[in-house]
Amino acid sequence: MDNDVVSIHSSHESGLEEVDRRAILEPVVQRVVDALGGYEGGAYRMGDEVSGCLRDLKKLWRKDDTDDERTVARIFWETRVLPNDLVPILLATAGKGLVEDKRAIACADLMTAMTWPIDMAEELQELDEELDKGTDYTQLMFSHLNYKAALLKPGVMQALFGIVLPPISKPAKERKERDGQIVNLILHLIRNLIFIKDLPANTHLSADQVEYSSLQTRLVKVLSETHTLDLLLTIAANTSNDPLFNASNTLVLEIFYLLFRGVKPHLLAVDQSKQPAQNLHRLLAAEDKKKKDLARNASSRHSRFGTTISVQLRPGKKPVAPDADAEGPNDPASSSRPLVLHRQAAITRESGNVLDFAKRSKARKSNKIDELAREDNLSVEAKIVLQGFARESVESSFNPFLRSLLKDIKSERPKIKEKDHLRLLYVTKWYLEFFLTSRSNEKAAEGQRKWNLGLVAEVTDRGWIIWVLKRMRQAMDEKPKMWNELQAGIECLTQLLLLIDVMSSSVISDPQLNEAAAVLQQQLIYNGDVLDISLESLRSYKEGTQSLAYLNASVHLAYALLRMLERWGKENTGAVYVRKKKPGKRKTTGQGLADEDGVPDVENELDGDSEEEVVHETMFTFDAFEMKFANSAITKTLLTYLSRYRDFDSPEFMKRVVNLIHRQAVKAKAEGLYFNVSTLHLFKTILDDQKSLPKDQSSKDLVKLVNFILHRFFKALQGEPFLAVEAFFPKNRGHWKLYSSWEPERKGRHEREIVEDTKFPPEVQVKKGYSWSEQIGIAIAALVDDGKTELIEWVKDILVLVIRQRNKIIEETDKKPKDGDPDLDDDEQKKLTPSAEAISKFLDYLIPYISDEHAEAATKNSILKLMFRLLKFTIYDDDGDELQWAVPAVIPPSDLLSSLNVIDQFLQHPIDLDGKKASELMSKKSRRRRRQRSPSNSDVELIDDNEPKRKRREKKKKEETQYKSAQFIEDSDAEYGDMEAFLEREKALRDKAVMAAAQSGKIGTMRATGTKKRRRKGKDVEARKQGNVGNPENQPAGESSADENVSDGEDDILGAMRRSRSSTPETPAPRARPRPRPVPKRSAKRSMSADTVSEDDVGMDLVGVRRTGTVRLVLSEDDEL
Repeated sequence: MDNDVVSIHSSHESGLEEVDRRAILEPVVQRVVDALGGYEGGAYRMGDEVSGCLRDLKKLWRKDDTDDERTVARIFWETRVLPNDLVPILLATAGKGLVEDKRAIACADLMTAMTWPIDMAEELQELDEELDKGTDYTQLMFSHLNYKAALLKPGVMQALFGIVLPPISKPAKERKERDGQIVNLILHLIRNLIFIKDLPANTHLSADQVEYSSLQTRLVKVLSETHTLDLLLTIAANTSNDPLFNASNTLVLEIFYLLFRGVKPHLLAVDQSKQPAQNLHRLLAAEDKKKKDLARNASSRHSRFGTTISVQLRPGKKPVAPDADAEGPNDPASSSRPLVLHRQAAITRESGNVLDFAKRSKARKSNKIDELAREDNLSVEAKIVLQGFARESVESSFNPFLRSLLKDIKSERPKIKEKDHLRLLYVTKWYLEFFLTSRSNEKAAEGQRKWNLGLVAEVTDRGWIIWVLKRMRQAMDEKPKMWNELQAGIECLTQLLLLIDVMSSSVISDPQLNEAAAVLQQQLIYNGDVLDISLESLRSYKEGTQSLAYLNASVHLAYALLRMLERWGKENTGAVYVRKKKPGKRKTTGQGLADEDGVPDVENELDGDSEEEVVHETMFTFDAFEMKFANSAITKTLLTYLSRYRDFDSPEFMKRVVNLIHRQAVKAKAEGLYFNVSTLHLFKTILDDQKSLPKDQSSKDLVKLVNFILHRFFKALQGEPFLAVEAFFPKNRGHWKLYSSWEPERKGRHEREIVEDTKFPPEVQVKKGYSWSEQIGIAIAALVDDGKTELIEWVKDILVLVIRQRNKIIEETDKKPKDGDPDLDDDEQKKLTPSAEAISKFLDYLIPYISDEHAEAATKNSILKLMFRLLKFTIYDDDGDELQWAVPAVIPPSDLLSSLNVIDQFLQHPIDLDGKKASELMSKKSRRRRRQRSPSNSDVELIDDNEPKRKRREKKKKEETQYKSAQFIEDSDAEYGDMEAFLEREKALRDKAVMAAAQSGKIGTMRATGTKKRRRKGKDVEARKQGNVGNPENQPAGESSADENVSDGEDDILGAMRRSRSSTPETPAPRARPRPRPVPKRSAKRSMSADTVSEDDVGMDLVGVRRTGTVRLVLSEDDEL
């Protein structure tokens, strides 16, 4: 028979036309199959050369290794070789002797090859667009179903089990390599049969096809009857440390994964005998709910009379005359022409929804349900078998099985494949959920439960947790991200948190378990990866990219983690720290490769240990972490999850999302995240369906939360009408803070240290010698040279928008005609001099970032930031990852228009740089210095090298104190004369300042912008000394009384202070430094009553004079240099 095997070679080399592959192989395969044997008298009789025929079939099967069409597999299916020949040969030869066993093994080998799983995604990717146009895998998939049905015939699985028993029963020293191959072969065949998916259950199918929808049930029952499941448990437990079993643990892991992914653990953990009745009640309740929804929106009994309703779109607009010009514009939106609706639903529902009935719905991309699990149609008997198998595996083999797999993974055994990591995460998650659900359902007998927590103790091991977090980090760092493995890791981590929660609960009376739970919680929080993963998984969700199961897993992880952190934070009130890594440069090996690209040697491992020096500790508080949870991307994910509220089959799903939204909107005071049109539409839909929601507490909480957010929205809309426009734009980059009740944390003046800010790129400035307009021109030239002209247009758009807003305020306040268009000339614009009332209504305009390019440019583009500074824009917020710029309210529209005209001029006529580049005329500024957060904040890093800086600051402060004492204090025992007369003069000056402020409507010592008014220097001071304080020529007529009176009051106060010090004989001449203010001695105040002291203290605060209990002179806060 070996001579009949035809070797097929490509005919391209010989120049002959390529022959049909099927035409050559089909007769050969048919002859070999006929030679296997056949039925005689109802019994199968093998041929004389059956062993050689089986070898030839295996050689022919290997021809498909280079054939995308799977020609041999299709011919095998057409000849029905497996059900008609291989199965009878297996039944006749298995366990009958050495020779017969070889034939049975050869049959099992062919069966394994013919049922090998087909990866459809990979197969379709490898197809050629031209050569493989007609390739169809439907026939091959259907053939696998037939093979599975044939192998489930009585006696087949028992025969296969008989093949694997002899190699297992041998002692380990007597086994040969072939024994391990036989065990591996049978396990692969079992894996293949479990992998084949049944047809979906359908009552309209034929009897043969109905059989194919229940094959998995039959397979589970057959595996239990033949004790194959017991064999799998023995291999997983491996109590004798058998190397044969250890070599097969990854294959057993895959079998467990395929067995359990078809059924949910929380459904398998309950009493299966009651499941049919519960399913019936659930279906009846769903049907009843559907009927009620239809009855609520159905037509009334008068619908037979018909309904005609006229809807007028714009009732305030005059109707179109019937004799109007027919050639004019016929825009239905601009007219008030009525629409006629012939639907009774228009009476109770909105007319817009009725109009949408006739519109064609746009096809939406379907969401993937779950890429890890599948829904197997298992019977109650099969579920009872799986339930018992899962219970036995938890009690006998879970811990050792997990330990052996993790050991092989850490040892990087060749048998460990990439998909084994995913399977291990999923199986562990499945067992943990099954364990926790079963344990919560069972009743405690005599104060002790049947299942103790030690059965799953392996998952609390430090090495296991580190491996899980490592795999999740790798899944997130991959490009593209491995969403399936990340989903399995999230679900596994969630079950681990629930297990720790059970260990720390008050139900557990074992103090050792409580202590172990506290240590685990501390380690998880200190590691910080769990906190980052919980936030990143929600932020990274995009509808259509990940499955709905991933969305559910991310929400569940955030819910469980926040609950655990909140409870743990209440129990541990001390300082808690989190490890935080600073981003460092990737180290390269000697061959120029990064450490991640190759296997590090000993030197690189030492370098890796030195990375621990970069790790800093960060103080952790639950409130600060909850504020990180207030993120627009997370809000979008939660709203996507909430939009599926009709599909929730358990109140637990609603409870989780309501809890998370409540944490954002109420606890974090970030209700502004929900001020969007799409969100409001979702809330309206929920309120409309309020009657059809389940009657559980979570649904009631949802309605209360929606009403709360809507109340806050309309309240904010009353205070800020522009919110109606902002609702159409996303509330990202911290813009939600403007419309929320959130307030920044207030800190003391001296609680922060000044540190150098290296967070943002260094600033640039134009070199000296250029005017303001020339600096604008140089900045514009630099942006044009860099190809950033769109940034200049963006700046112009900002100016135009702010000019229009402020001119509108001036027009409405001062009742002036609308001539504040930004296209007006400078002279016309200057005529729009705003009144003080109009200026007081100006608000700082926060520059919105419509795109990521704008946000990055406003944060990192030094030239654009230079232009912002030249235009007098200010930084509103620099605590985040992006700078938030604002147009101050003090800039009038005339100045903004002048800046706009300058930009237009330099765009039309670029500045002449005498052949130089604009970048050559710029220089870097020293880095700005910002205040470091105090240790109470959760994001501050504990830096231990600040001791030299602290000493320098103390030394400098001591020098300043000595300098001030030597400069201004000559005699510490000197009196200031009559204290009563001094206080009377001050009180009169305060009354004068208050009267001036009341007349002008301003605070006497403050500007309109909120900054305290500084004393004038130079010529103005000299003029005041000479009494020339009249209205100067260059001062506008409307700015006279208030500021002048206040300034006079300030100088009189200082004069009184100088006169009170004139009694001191040796007073040095004042230098050009802030003028000191006297503080009375404590002895001078002893004769005063308590009421007088209190009154004078309040008065002194109005003018900025501060009293202390020591005899010294101090500088007021507004006079500091």
